[in-house]
Amino acid sequence: MIWLGSVILLTSMAGLWRATHAASIADRLLGLQMISNTGIAFLLLLAQWQDDAIWRDVALVLALLAAVITVALVQMLRRQI
Repeated sequence: MIWLGSVILLTSMAGLWRATHAASIADRLLGLQMISNTGIAFLLLLAQWQDDAIWRDVALVLALLAAVITVALVQMLRRQI
């Protein structure tokens, strides 16, 4: 279980690097999506570790919000072009 936590930490660091050092806005959006997916994975890991269903519900809400925000940002980018 510890190795999975370290993989999640490395993934969030890679997403943070991509969001801050990307050349285009689309690449930054991908970095933010990577960070949100990592947060969802962490919440699911926490739910399994604590055997508590509330963290699964929080992860589901975060996944839905991340999808809606991604669609909204892509629409905003399409209008700028």
